[in-house]
Amino acid sequence: MSTRAVAGVIVLGALTTVLDTTIVNVALNPLVREFDVPLTTIQWVASGYTLALAAVIPATAWAMARFGSRRLYMLAMTVFTLGSALAGLAWNAESLIGFRVLQGLGGGMVMPVGMAVMMQAAAREGKQGAMMSLLGLPILVGPVAGPVLGGWLVDEVSWRWMFLINLPVGLLTVVLAHRVFPRDAPQPGRRLDVPGLLMLSPGLAAVIYGLTRASEGSDGLGSPAAFLPVLVGAALVVGFVARSLTVAEPLIDLRLLRRRPLAVGATTMLLFVTGYFGSMLLAPMYYQEVRGTSVLASGLLHAPAGLAAGTMMQVAGRLVDRVPPRLVVLPGILLAATGLAAFAAQAEPDASYLRLGIALAVMGTGVGMVMMPNIAAATRAIGPADAPAASTLLNITSQVAGSIGPAMISMVLAGRLAGTAGAGEPADLAGAYQGSYVWGIVAMAAAALPALLISGRRPAPVPQAGGAVDRAADLRSREVADK
Repeated sequence: MSTRAVAGVIVLGALTTVLDTTIVNVALNPLVREFDVPLTTIQWVASGYTLALAAVIPATAWAMARFGSRRLYMLAMTVFTLGSALAGLAWNAESLIGFRVLQGLGGGMVMPVGMAVMMQAAAREGKQGAMMSLLGLPILVGPVAGPVLGGWLVDEVSWRWMFLINLPVGLLTVVLAHRVFPRDAPQPGRRLDVPGLLMLSPGLAAVIYGLTRASEGSDGLGSPAAFLPVLVGAALVVGFVARSLTVAEPLIDLRLLRRRPLAVGATTMLLFVTGYFGSMLLAPMYYQEVRGTSVLASGLLHAPAGLAAGTMMQVAGRLVDRVPPRLVVLPGILLAATGLAAFAAQAEPDASYLRLGIALAVMGTGVGMVMMPNIAAATRAIGPADAPAASTLLNITSQVAGSIGPAMISMVLAGRLAGTAGAGEPADLAGAYQGSYVWGIVAMAAAALPALLISGRRPAPVPQAGGAVDRAADLRSREVADK
């Protein structure tokens, strides 16, 4: 089956799971009224999903070896679809939160398994950049489309359809994966690193939980409810790192980071995604709070960023297969940071919507040059045997950064808004948002430093025919070229 058919199925499944990360954000207040519970309770409809995503990703590499990528992908999509159906039928806030956790347990494995399958398929054709650019579409379009779709469903249909809409898409994805994914035999010889799993999954969940609690209160990380989980979680993650560097069969082989392309790509992603996803939180809130737009309108006004990113990603993904990756990723980082700075500088109460949209489009263009081209450059030296571990590592990095960024920006914004309490003037509110953007701009621009170490050489050509020896030689040549 063609690589593009495989890519199409993976994009469909990834878009469904990524949409569910943001689609409920616009429905929090309606859900408060529906279930008659505090906002602090209903926020866990979103946070519970994110925590489940982070908790299940570390076991993905082992599970792929144990069950096979094809079987695991179909199982993960089935669990996600089942959780969606139950969430749509929830009868109170507690049941909805529980079913969202079930959704996350399935959805957390969809992206890393899909990425591993894509890496293996794309490597055979030498089209890592082009294929990864397709896989990147859900990551960029999902957060933009989620609030728009969620706002429309809540206003025109019912909040339940935010989840029930996943049923036909999820079932179709499972059927297509069964038909087009290459069959792979399970390799159950590797044992699950249970101590490592018991350190990393709870550790990541605790850090994200603490950061989420910090963004809810005025004390930030100074609150014991936020500081203690972050401290315990960080200690568990450090313990996992120490263990993974010493045991023979770790949960995730961090020794892969000795390969410079992967280490550079992961560091670049950590900084860039932190700044990008953190800043994405602000624009819809700015439009709603400062400009007084509706929820649906705020999602539409932010759409230029996603549209520009998705369009440029297709160009950059193909370009990175032909030119040195550094010449694509580094200018993209600088362009994205410039666009974000231009938006922040103009975010006044009476700013032109056209100029703001142009700034978002400039930022999105830069983002499209960075995200998946960076992953393609990072994974070129990774052979099929290490693809599951590499994709899991990159997905954990992305998930952690995507959680840290919004939590960090939320804390900064809460502090600045507290300083304007009592004034309530649009200019004061706009100033709070503008000041908060600085942190996202700095994190995004800082990604240019590790990006300087991305390969400055053109990708090595992949033989169109040949045996295992040719492929092994090609992988070695790629690794040498990227060093």
